[in-house]
Order: sequence, then C-alpha cells, then structure tokens
Amino acid sequence: MQEKLFDSEAKVMEILWEKGTLSAKEISLIAAESIGWNKNTTYTVIKKLEAKGFIRRDEPGFMCTPLVSQEEIQKKEASTLLNKVFGGSRKALFSALLEDEKLSREEIEELKDLIDKR
Repeated sequence: MQEKLFDSEAKVMEILWEKGTLSAKEISLIAAESIGWNKNTTYTVIKKLEAKGFIRRDEPGFMCTPLVSQEEIQKKEASTLLNKVFGGSRKALFSALLEDEKLSREEIEELKDLIDKR
C-alpha cells in the first residue's frame, strides 16, 4: 500500500472501520450528521478511496467494504512520521511524545511491557 490516506479519506475510513460494510448512502448520512458534509463530498471521497484500493464498492446499492484495517493504516502512518520527522529514530519519537506528558505508574508499566515483549 503506497497511497497516502488524506484526512477527508480517513474520516470515511473511520466510519467504515466502526460500522463495517455500508452503502454509500449510509456513509453519506453518517458523514452529514457527524462531519457536516453534503452527499457529493462524501461520494467524491468514496470514489477516491476506491481508486486508491482502500475500499471496494459493490452492486447493488454501492456497498462499500474496507480493504485495509485501521491497524495497517496506523502502522503505515506511524512509520511515515518516524522517518519523515524523526529521521527513523524511535528514541527521538518517544522522547518528543513523552517530554511534556505526565504518565501514571500504570501507563509507564504498560509501556515497559510493550518494550519488553519486543
């Protein structure tokens, strides 16, 4: 997956990840209520997602199915951020994330466990 997921596309993907396969009409109704988009905006974003291979659209009813998981996108975006902003340095990334952040003892233990499992 080489294509970038833009913010507007991520909003539609979040709807699909949360609800599962939906019709384009159902997506447009949810987007209208939660984001304030009109139907044409939503349909344009759906077409872009389909062209990029993030979703599949089937007849009847223009049923839209996500073809990539939220976890796949999270990993790709994290990797892009790591390389683009932090020169590939995980240490620099974590330092930036934790520098001004107060963590509870529980959060610190959870992070240690994640590192230990690597």
